[in-house]
Amino acid sequence: MLNKSDVGSEKKEAVVIKKYANRRLYNTETSTYVTLDDLAQMVRKDKDFVVYDAKSGDDLTHAVLTQIIVEQESREGGQTLLPIPFLRQLIRFYDDNIGSMVPSYLQFSLENLVKEQEKFRTMFASAFSNPAAAFEAYQDQARKNMAMFEQAMSMWTSFGGAAKFQAQADRDEATAAREAAGNTGGVAETPKSGAEIDELKAQLDAMQQRIERLARNRD
Repeated sequence: MLNKSDVGSEKKEAVVIKKYANRRLYNTETSTYVTLDDLAQMVRKDKDFVVYDAKSGDDLTHAVLTQIIVEQESREGGQTLLPIPFLRQLIRFYDDNIGSMVPSYLQFSLENLVKEQEKFRTMFASAFSNPAAAFEAYQDQARKNMAMFEQAMSMWTSFGGAAKFQAQADRDEATAAREAAGNTGGVAETPKSGAEIDELKAQLDAMQQRIERLARNRD
């Protein structure tokens, strides 16, 4: 669903699609019933939509987009974009503690592909006339992508460390509060609370700087 116009553009108002119990889809903008193929064409034309259950009002957008991909991948003789090893690994991630990072990682990768799509088209076109040069250009792009991925992973690691630090600080504060409540001889002092807060702020500032550097490098 990512498109070149998605990068740096204002979010467009999405068309509301209602899904009825009989699985029919109703486009409220055109007042007509539509199919999954019609919705796929809307995505290709960069026309956003959201899908709601006509009765309950539940957001079904994710499920419908996934259904569109399944139909596209299942078409006999059609192009498939999701190789079997990728699908197997994706399934494994559902029970892995790193699974929460997968959506952001995949979105980052696709956004970079969208940004570089013209370069890739030129690269593939030149592969027929000069395969060696095209292969070298492909390797160079792969190295750049890996560098950006490493920066992104570093950013996530810093964020995770800051989050864990905050959680531990919260637990220490709660423990100190309980001890203070049970201490009749005086008020217990939370040790190093100011230093912990300063360290957390420093980690968050470092993470923000990494994000800004990553954004500048991508531009």
